Amino acid sequence: MKKSITLILMALVLAVASFAAAKDDPLAAWKPKFDPSTAEYTYILSNISHPVIEGVAVGYRIRDAVWEKTNGRIYVDFRPLAQLGGEKDVISKLKLGAVQGMLSSSVAAANVSDRLGIVNLPYVVDTFDKLDTFRNTPELWEPFANGAQQQGLLVADITGYGLYGWATTKPVKTLADAKDINFRIAEAPVNTDTYKAWGLKFTVMPWPDVPQALQTGVITGLDHTAIVCNITKKFTIAKNFTELNYAQGLFVHLVNKRWLNKLPKDLQETFLNVIHEESAKTRVLTRKQHDTQIAKAKESGVQFYQLSAADVDKLKKEAEPVLKKWGKKIGPDYLAKVQATLGK
Repeated sequence: MKKSITLILMALVLAVASFAAAKDDPLAAWKPKFDPSTAEYTYILSNISHPVIEGVAVGYRIRDAVWEKTNGRIYVDFRPLAQLGGEKDVISKLKLGAVQGMLSSSVAAANVSDRLGIVNLPYVVDTFDKLDTFRNTPELWEPFANGAQQQGLLVADITGYGLYGWATTKPVKTLADAKDINFRIAEAPVNTDTYKAWGLKFTVMPWPDVPQALQTGVITGLDHTAIVCNITKKFTIAKNFTELNYAQGLFVHLVNKRWLNKLPKDLQETFLNVIHEESAKTRVLTRKQHDTQIAKAKESGVQFYQLSAADVDKLKKEAEPVLKKWGKKIGPDYLAKVQATLGK
């Protein structure tokens, strides 16, 4: 009898411990439902964000689809939540081949290659429809996809995390209001040039430092997307959002070419096809998530604003030197072709 009670108690302790471990593990729901140890090839894929964002969750969807379609020959070992370090560190590892893939934020991707900075330029790829046209037009997409070849990297595809705007601690309804805000911007050269051209106060800051900076008032605004601001609870402090929509937050799927080229040709084709298919599906999901997260934010009391047409025109005019400067880096003919095609 005593032995039975002891066994029951031990089972309860193990069950509670297992439940606690799952509760503490933010990625418990995304564990693979197969044994990856039998794979012939492993593809370590990094990202800094949480898979509750559709543009990040694509990593797990790619993992499962690649496993199925290669009959378990390739295991995509997806590591979100900055498990492998910050983006600059991971980019270095990616070039060396210590990491084979990366869903890089578009702001960080400009540090890999100037050409990849085109998607961050203000009012160029600034709507979901323009993004679809950019991705699905070969003469626009292929120069971008091959833009990091000299770094030994291939752009396999893109997903996103919404349209950029301003989350602020006090309402920003006009450009004059924006002059009083100290905006946090990403560690990216395009963003720095843009905010200088706009004449706005800004602080370049790593993403992990943002919560405390917002709480203490070191920054009073955040240059980011409504999806990210709502999901990561930034709206609990910055309760206003100005829908600037000057660019999109993208995840650029970078692949180490040496690793890719070592795969048999049939696996290369299957691997890249899966990335294309899942990325396309995810871009549709991101549109829906954008609308859903804005609706949820409004329900919780976040106020949304839009600048006047005159203010937007002013931002575009002030950004012209940025486009000219980056056009020289990206390739002026390429930038002109992208602008002309997307402007139709």
